[in-house]
Amino acid sequence: MQKFKIAVIAGDGVGQEVIPQGKRVLDQAGRKHGFELEYEDHDWGADYYFRHGHMSPALFLDILRPADAIFLGAVGHPMIPDNVTLNGLLLPIRRKFDQFANVRPAILYPGVQSPLALRKGEKIDMVVVRENTEGEYAQVGGFVYQEQPDEVAIQTSVFTRRGIERVIRYAFELSRKRDGKRRVASITKSNAQGYGMVLWDRTFQLVAEEFPEIQTESLLVDAAAMNFIRRPESFDVVVGSNLFGDILSDISAIIVGSMGLAPSANLDPTRRFPSMFEPVHGSAPDIFGKGIVNPMATIFSAAQMMDHLGNPAAAKDIEGSVAKVLSAGKIRTPDLGGSSTTTQVTDAILDALG
Repeated sequence: MQKFKIAVIAGDGVGQEVIPQGKRVLDQAGRKHGFELEYEDHDWGADYYFRHGHMSPALFLDILRPADAIFLGAVGHPMIPDNVTLNGLLLPIRRKFDQFANVRPAILYPGVQSPLALRKGEKIDMVVVRENTEGEYAQVGGFVYQEQPDEVAIQTSVFTRRGIERVIRYAFELSRKRDGKRRVASITKSNAQGYGMVLWDRTFQLVAEEFPEIQTESLLVDAAAMNFIRRPESFDVVVGSNLFGDILSDISAIIVGSMGLAPSANLDPTRRFPSMFEPVHGSAPDIFGKGIVNPMATIFSAAQMMDHLGNPAAAKDIEGSVAKVLSAGKIRTPDLGGSSTTTQVTDAILDALG
């Protein structure tokens, strides 16, 4: 029997509610498909910060390194600045473990109503691949005259040919594997950002030459945002910088029904380090503690984790079970127009999983 060591960080807010539900589904999939998961839970996050003054212990990355994968709930608290929460836990994991490909699928499942008129199930099926370790989020810069009236802040984006090329190549390889349109859209803004984005465009063109069977388009980010609304079914794989991918993946999530359906994988495709899997919706403090958060994004993320760990049958089974519950339309949380609880939704998924 395969055994996997999973480092678990439930984190903040609704992360503490959805991660236990994800574990329930993973455990049942393990019993069905013949693998076993050993969880190592870590209480890092906002509560840890309030007790210790930082989001995680000093050597937390060394603690995580032996894991086969990391399962994360959410990071964020209204009383802690976002730059503190993210730079104290989430972003160091992505950078230290070189999780350079952030993969965010967006599928309009049968039974789910898109906020876009006339869009029905199976018409939208795309994945946003976001460069995850450099670009606009590289944290290069600083303050001068800090907290004085003439304060200056300098924020520098960092684009390397290596970083751009590897995430673009990953996007092409992903499109080649997917059953569908075989299209890759590159998101840029080289008309205004004449260095970093020009390097991005040139690198995209060079990599595209290696994949002649795949159609390509290059879109300015503002045009891409418009076309996500205007023609979402035309997209297959979309690849963009850290900032552009972050913004567009939220748009793609909401046009397929809810942020509660949006999973993500922070991947090191070389498998030198553990990859991390998390829902996109964040800590959602407005609904924390009410028992109504949608667990499906977390469960979809669990499916991504099993696929990455070499269990595609289990991943497909988990995803199919969620899709079955969505199609039935009887059990769903308030974000999808229902009144079911988090636990009730997971119970239905477990019944479908068998």
